[in-house]
Amino acid sequence: MTQTSIKTIDAFLQQHRIAFIGVSRDPKDFSRALMSEFVKRGYEVVPVNPNAPEIDGKACYKSVQDIQPPVDAALLTTTPQVTEQVIRDCAQAGVKYVWMQRGEGIGSVSQTAVSFGESAGMQIVPGQCPFMFFPNTPFFHRIHKFVKKVSGTLPE
Repeated sequence: MTQTSIKTIDAFLQQHRIAFIGVSRDPKDFSRALMSEFVKRGYEVVPVNPNAPEIDGKACYKSVQDIQPPVDAALLTTTPQVTEQVIRDCAQAGVKYVWMQRGEGIGSVSQTAVSFGESAGMQIVPGQCPFMFFPNTPFFHRIHKFVKKVSGTLPE
């Protein structure tokens, strides 16, 4: 697996229409806070959850292939096992940029999915938290970024 670069992260964040795959129906879930932050920052988010007709007033799609018009970017908040299928769905849908979210805990990253995505020509961000890369992000996320920088795990 190649190391994620800040260039790959910036390329993802330059996409303005992003599928949020695996966003929770629970309004208190971290995935909802993350989606809400993208909306606040001017992104058009497209929720994907096969078990929800809508999330936060937005039509929710059953799969990334159903989104019309198609998206170029997808942020995954799925389990690693689900990520392995979702990365194939993204390839079939023509998604070029995939971010496998990880803040605390296990996150969405699957090495099998990362390898598949890279071999399919996608730009993959495996396991960073987008909050750390937003300008003027809340203090806690700046601390998280600082810790990753000091530990040598922050993309350059």
